This record gives sequence, structure tokens and C-alpha cells, in this order.
Amino acid sequence: MKLEVLNPHGFCAGVAGALRKAHALAANELRVYCYHQIVHNEAVVRDLEQKGFVFIEDLAAVPEGEIILFSAHGVAPAIREEAARRKLRIVDATCPFVARVHQEARALAERGLPVVIIGDARHDEVKGIRGEVPSAFIWPDVPKDVQRIGVVCQTTMNATEVEKILAELRERYTVETSASVCRATQERQDAVRAFTGDALLVLGSRNSSNTRRLAEVAKCPAFRVGSLEELKELDLPDVEHLGVTSGASTPEDFLARAIRSIQDEKGAKLL
Repeated sequence: MKLEVLNPHGFCAGVAGALRKAHALAANELRVYCYHQIVHNEAVVRDLEQKGFVFIEDLAAVPEGEIILFSAHGVAPAIREEAARRKLRIVDATCPFVARVHQEARALAERGLPVVIIGDARHDEVKGIRGEVPSAFIWPDVPKDVQRIGVVCQTTMNATEVEKILAELRERYTVETSASVCRATQERQDAVRAFTGDALLVLGSRNSSNTRRLAEVAKCPAFRVGSLEELKELDLPDVEHLGVTSGASTPEDFLARAIRSIQDEKGAKLL
């Protein structure tokens, strides 16, 4: 078996920046509460829990005056206001690209445009964006009896799907938008689309949107695994050329361990 590691892979700048802030707090042995998982990776979250981090979904769980770390996915303004009221010490790890989407959504709404968000309503990032504009619609829900709309999107969507949705919206509305997935997402998806081997292994947690999108855009059979245990259970018969990539929240050491495991189990040769 030939084993090809796709580039780029692994941590994007937003994830790396968020984790630098988290590890700096951990190095100072500070007690830290984190609103949502800091990034969507089970191993990363587990490591920080072992360092004393507490992951919460309700600010009421945080004692007054403690440190609250906002995750890379961003939070709604109401959360920031509540944290300030409760005198929590805020450390903001929001990805700069996500913060820009928040700003764009606010700007569109301030101009009086109905706002449509392309994204998963259940995702932490979309919850934060909608918090900026509570009246926003989430695709496929769209406004009626208007001619012009503003559109933003979750940064980890399938880039091709976003373009298709925008094309559909433009058939019905005059659309004002700068909606696009982030550069890191686009580059990783492009690398996957260009891969021409027999199968693709995508490393990352099941709750990671960008990881799932990588599996979706592959032109060959694609498999997602989040642990070495899941990898060992994976059967890859008749695969002569296996590609390996990892989601933007997946640690590099997991990629290295997965490659060693495949080499040991399958006798794979790294290209």
C-alpha cells in the first residue's frame, strides 16, 4: 500500500491561536472555565480537562470573578454581556475569521437587509453569528416578499455547496454577500478534491464540521476516524493508494501516530 499525506492538513491558524491562549493559561496554573469546547476535538478537550479546564454551556456554572475562555467558534453578544455582568475575567479565543463574519452580519442588518446564514443551526459558530442578528434566517429558511438580502456563512462549510446555494439565492434575490469558507477550509478541501487515490482517511472528531466536510468532498471512498481504536477497526481491503488528511482541529501528533499504525499494520510505504 502507498500512503500519501495530503497538504495542507491539521491545525488552522484560528485553532492554533485559540490553543496558544489556552495553554498559556494552563502554564500559569490558573483555573479556567471554557464556554463550549474550545475546538471540536475530543483529544484536545480531554487534554485540557486533565490540566484543570472546565467546559461549560451555561455561564451560571462559573463562579463570579473566575476566568471564562470563549471558544474559537465565537459567542453571541448576550454571552459577552452576561459574562461582564457577572464580573468574569474574559479571555477571547474567537477565530479572527469568525469574528469577521460576526462583523459582516451586524453590518448587513444595520443597513436594514434581511440576513441569511448558510450553516448548521446546531453548530456553535452559527449560534454565535445568529446572536449578532437574532432575526437572521438560517438556510434553507429564507425571507419572503423582499428583493434584497445579505448573506453570511459558517466558515467550515463545503465551499462548493456554499457557491451552489448562493447561485440559487441570486435567482430569487439581489444578494449582497462576502460569504465564503475560510482560507484554511478552502485549501484543505481543494487538496482532498485533487487526490486521485483509492481511498481517503480523514482524521478528526465526529463533531468537527470541517473534518466531516473533508470526507464529503472526496472523489473516492472516504473514512473518518477520531482515535487509534477506530483506526484499528477500519477495514481497507484492496486499497493500494491511501490518502491521509486531518481536520483543522486535529493535533499533528495524532496524524503521526495514525501513520505509524498504518505502516505497522498494513506495511504501507509513505510517498
